Amino acid sequence: MTNVLIVDDEPQILRALQINLNARGYQTFPAADGASALDQAARHAVDVVILDLGLPDMDGIDVIRGLRGWTDVPIIILSARHASDEKVDALDAGADDYVTKPFDLNELLARVRAATRRVGGAPESPTVATADFEISLIDKRVTRNGEAVRLTPIEWNILELLARNPGRLISQQQVLTHVWGPAYTKETQYLRVYIAQLRRKLEPDPAKPRYLLTEAGMGYRFEPGTN
Repeated sequence: MTNVLIVDDEPQILRALQINLNARGYQTFPAADGASALDQAARHAVDVVILDLGLPDMDGIDVIRGLRGWTDVPIIILSARHASDEKVDALDAGADDYVTKPFDLNELLARVRAATRRVGGAPESPTVATADFEISLIDKRVTRNGEAVRLTPIEWNILELLARNPGRLISQQQVLTHVWGPAYTKETQYLRVYIAQLRRKLEPDPAKPRYLLTEAGMGYRFEPGTN
């Protein structure tokens, strides 16, 4: 089943898209603002994003940039903005397609199908292995030297997000939104504490991490093959 994140602050459009996509076999995740969109994208394995640019809490361009910091998911803009420079800005920020409102539903659905065909590829591996530990994304378990590593729910949520996006920079705000919610995007000290705990449990030398890397002032990166 294809998972579609729909981001629009107009309830009637959000509802109409949900009904029509669900009727055609898609799983939909609605969001009425930018923070909720980033949260949904972090929590679910989204295959396509349909994004309005005029959101109440942030501009859609900022949502694109937030997503592109850690995922290559296809983004289809659905917006009332018709100016060519605004379309160029959205595409330059990382959007894959642009549909203007009012829109034809059949055309939008065709573009969703085209976006999913372009992505294709192999499914995500259920296991992420490093030289020192193994993460089972299905069982939500971590083993080290054949023994289970006990993680708290928060530790697991952070590790899972990073492990599902190996090699990609995940911003502090994305992790905070994913784990604690949009109201906690400034509480970076929470992250430092939990990242330190994960390093103590998983890294051969927590003071010189090989896997859970910090990008100063930006966020964190999981490198399963770092030497």
